[in-house]
Amino acid sequence: MTQNGTSFRGSSVRRRSNRRGAALVEAAFALPWLFFLFVGAYDWGFFSYALLATQNGARMAALYTSSSTTSAADSVGACSYALPEFYYLPNMGGQVTTCGGTAPLSVVATSLASGADHQPASSVTVTYTLSGMVPIPGLLRSSNTISSAVEMRVK
Repeated sequence: MTQNGTSFRGSSVRRRSNRRGAALVEAAFALPWLFFLFVGAYDWGFFSYALLATQNGARMAALYTSSSTTSAADSVGACSYALPEFYYLPNMGGQVTTCGGTAPLSVVATSLASGADHQPASSVTVTYTLSGMVPIPGLLRSSNTISSAVEMRVK
């Protein structure tokens, strides 16, 4: 008890309630930044997944084209081997069934007379265009193009 009859306990309760309001204001300032960090991490995750899918698709297509000299330049066959790698990507989802020269997916297979070891080889280039998941003007690009090329000796 103090001289005027109030307790110390009452003043500490008032002081604590003032701090709660300050914490609410600080949280209101921090939440937009945390939201943009979450959105950026989410978008970066899709970009990383698209990068891995492009590399795996090129590798699978190159395995097919290197199986024989008749399949070394078969872009349509290479597409059928690369396409399953892209099934779960945002702008594919089973809707794209061909790998023509148009976006979002392009698969080009070429036959090489002489590869790195001076033997017949095949080369496959896979190009994928990933649209941005959350467009933030000035911060993230609206689309990214990923390309991967693989060269393998024909058996």
